[in-house]
Amino acid sequence: MEQDEKFKNDNRENDIVFSKVIKAGKRIYYLDVKKNRKNELFLAITESRRIQPADNQSEAPIIEKHKLFLYKEDFDKFLNGLNETIQYMRENNTVNFVPEKKTND
Repeated sequence: MEQDEKFKNDNRENDIVFSKVIKAGKRIYYLDVKKNRKNELFLAITESRRIQPADNQSEAPIIEKHKLFLYKEDFDKFLNGLNETIQYMRENNTVNFVPEKKTND
């Protein structure tokens, strides 16, 4: 039993202190604020999407996940880059953009 408790304490990087789920069509984004072993907070962004197998009747769907870890020392640079990229896309998008209908999340 003591060994199990030690494992839990050593596994602090999995401690989620805040979480937000964003459902966006076929994708789901998870924004999780976690603590590392030094008790510092970081952001884990996970994209999850369901992939239907070619033979969609005989196999269960596969869930594909991609993770990105963002640390506090990189927040400003990341946000500046993200805002600049989004602004560029808004100004240069030649495809008519129709926003999704809002859901009550």
